[in-house]
Amino acid sequence: MDKYWIALSSIEETDSSFILRLYNYFGDIESVFNADNLSGVEGLSVKKAENFLRLRDKVNPDKVLDEVLNRGIKFFTYDSPDYPKMLKNIDNPPAILYYKGNPQSINFERTLAVVGSRRATRYAKEALQKIISELCNTDICIVSGLASGIDTTAHESALENGLKTIGVIASGFDFTYPAANRDLYKRIENGGGLIFSEYYPTFEPLKYRFPQRNRIVSGLSYGTVVAEASLKSGALITANLTLEQGRELMCIPGLITNPNTQGIYKLIKNGASIITCSDDILEALGWEIKIEQKTIFDVPELSNDEKIIYEALEIEEKGIDELQAYTKLSIENLLTYLTTMELKGIIKQVDGDRYRKI
Repeated sequence: MDKYWIALSSIEETDSSFILRLYNYFGDIESVFNADNLSGVEGLSVKKAENFLRLRDKVNPDKVLDEVLNRGIKFFTYDSPDYPKMLKNIDNPPAILYYKGNPQSINFERTLAVVGSRRATRYAKEALQKIISELCNTDICIVSGLASGIDTTAHESALENGLKTIGVIASGFDFTYPAANRDLYKRIENGGGLIFSEYYPTFEPLKYRFPQRNRIVSGLSYGTVVAEASLKSGALITANLTLEQGRELMCIPGLITNPNTQGIYKLIKNGASIITCSDDILEALGWEIKIEQKTIFDVPELSNDEKIIYEALEIEEKGIDELQAYTKLSIENLLTYLTTMELKGIIKQVDGDRYRKI
């Protein structure tokens, strides 16, 4: 039966809603593929029916199945017992989910979507990194769209903190978009989680497919965190889909002077939860998960002077002059400590002579 799902998904002029419409009418996918009369399907125009049958007749189910398997791609079909149950409950679920990675590594009961601007500010990325780091080594799975900006930060932060992650792409697996995320794709495929696509491997990342895939990002998840979003953005589309799907919507507040937070504050005014730490997420979703919070004194091998420097960076980044005034250290000792702490991965130099904690 699987080959018929794949055969229908390989017809670029069809989509999941059309395939599932016929599936619900005929009762099984083989009957859909072999149908020669669609006149009984309510609301289906003669032209659309004829066009489908014409394109269907050009497809060899065994051939397209081999093309998928030969690429090392696996899949869940809509009628598969392993198809994610959260996704099955949304309007217009994908008829098929192609994937790479290990679904057994994912706890589908702890899925959290993260979306936001492709041109995210450093503040938004750092805020998101902080929140995800507080979920370190739990069974929470971060779901996002593998785009640049917030998506990339979400996936990378998940991997860095021992979390699994699901990337949902807007093309078939023959394409990697953006190309800069090629290594990230591989890290996820090779143990970091899963990459999902509803598109046959040869389908290109066309513009209209990006908002289409957003319903899968939110649909897989119990809640969605929006890290940054303008009033006209894909993140806002996902936020609206989250509400339509009856899932929890959460927002990270940002600077009111940033155009990319206009969408955030619109969502908050309309009832979205404000989150500033991982506990806010757990409370909003009703999840009970033990998280060990780190304090400054959990950071290994810090001298007393290094602890003072670290405390100075607790609230915000500081320059050399500010740090010297706070710590009362000589410039020579201060620079030595800063270099040592950078090598330990505790702080990071940004914007010339300014430093921030990691």
